Amino acid sequence: MGELFLALDYIDSFIWSYLGVPCLSLVGLYLTFKLRFMQLTKVRLIVASITSQLTKKGDKSSSHHSKGVAPLQAFFSSIGGCIGIGNLVAVCSAIQIGGPGALVWMWTAAFLGMLIKYAEVYLGCRYRVVDTTTGSYAGGPMYYLQKVFKTPLVPVLVAILLALYGTETYMFNVVTDSITSNWHIDRSLIIAVLLILILIAGKGGIKLVGSICSFIIPLFLVLYVGMCLWVLLQHSSKILPSLQIIFSSAFGGKTILAGGAAGSFIVTMSEGMARGCYSGDIGVGYASVVNAESHAQDPRVQARMAIFGVFIDTFIVCTSTALLVITTGVSTQNLPASQLVQAALSSEFSMMNFFMPVFIFLLGYSSMIAFYVVGLKCAGFLHKRYGQTVYTVYASLMFIVFSFVDQTVALTLMSLVGASLLLLNVYGIFKLRSHIEV
Repeated sequence: MGELFLALDYIDSFIWSYLGVPCLSLVGLYLTFKLRFMQLTKVRLIVASITSQLTKKGDKSSSHHSKGVAPLQAFFSSIGGCIGIGNLVAVCSAIQIGGPGALVWMWTAAFLGMLIKYAEVYLGCRYRVVDTTTGSYAGGPMYYLQKVFKTPLVPVLVAILLALYGTETYMFNVVTDSITSNWHIDRSLIIAVLLILILIAGKGGIKLVGSICSFIIPLFLVLYVGMCLWVLLQHSSKILPSLQIIFSSAFGGKTILAGGAAGSFIVTMSEGMARGCYSGDIGVGYASVVNAESHAQDPRVQARMAIFGVFIDTFIVCTSTALLVITTGVSTQNLPASQLVQAALSSEFSMMNFFMPVFIFLLGYSSMIAFYVVGLKCAGFLHKRYGQTVYTVYASLMFIVFSFVDQTVALTLMSLVGASLLLLNVYGIFKLRSHIEV
């Protein structure tokens, strides 16, 4: 089994380095020029799309629409999947493997990925259909890819991959491990309670998930980012040198744990962009499925909000994490990636063995329920009658099994599925580029 997962890890690295990163970069760059650098030139419009919904002055034409959920509920469900454990653990993993310069490539992935995400959400809303079972909307790459491929096999394959991606075994493992190791609670009990909470939220669909995420995400942002800023202020003299290290190592950084051995530019770039895509769920189609259920009638309204979600995810949360572990120096310590943030915050805050599991739970739970709902919708696409029942059983088994598997194995499998989705989805977006409007 060890050799098998080493082979899968090699395949994952190869796909991201030589297919995923070039694909993301070229299509993201193309869309950036095609949409006239919208992520920069339309900032006021993007922010207005959020604030108008917060003040309940949003899309009036859809305010009394009987189908779908409120745009903000869809948005929070979407960023509930984005702002997850990847913002803490995957960022640290990227820095350990690719060096501090990996952060620059995470920023690059986010900047180019903003418009890929805009495109996938736009297409998801534009080509959605009415779900006759629920009376709501159903959309995503399995629907708009039907406009690209003549065979139904590709949309079916994407639905299967998204269903696999929807079972976030990596985050389930991290949450379980964090709570059991810090609070010394029986692992089996944590697995059972966490699984029940996920299944309950999934039963309520996007509407319930959106309500949960709209409470969890702002709470987490205030607590976590506030604590990071406090620690950074205490180490303010090291911020500028840390930034210099980040930029100087972006084109050939050093792998932290390998005795400071020089890492290649390819490793630094691929790790940064791969983890940036994983953290922001860029190009995998997940956001398209969630946001398609919004009752906003103009696809551009929901798609603009998706850009804002990527900004919060990468440029605020991921950057806070990276600066935290680099500035405090814990990134050079021989610790697992899952423990770096806790070690860094412990330098200024006591009782981190209590707070860290809370952070991990808030992030992990909001992400897992958002992904799980997408998995359910994809399973329903595959088989209307029994799809969701079969998927519930499958997901439950996978969550339990991967709770006892090494975290890196789960992360590799998630990354491999994500890379496959990225290639299929971004190809479809490029083929439908003339259908995308600003």
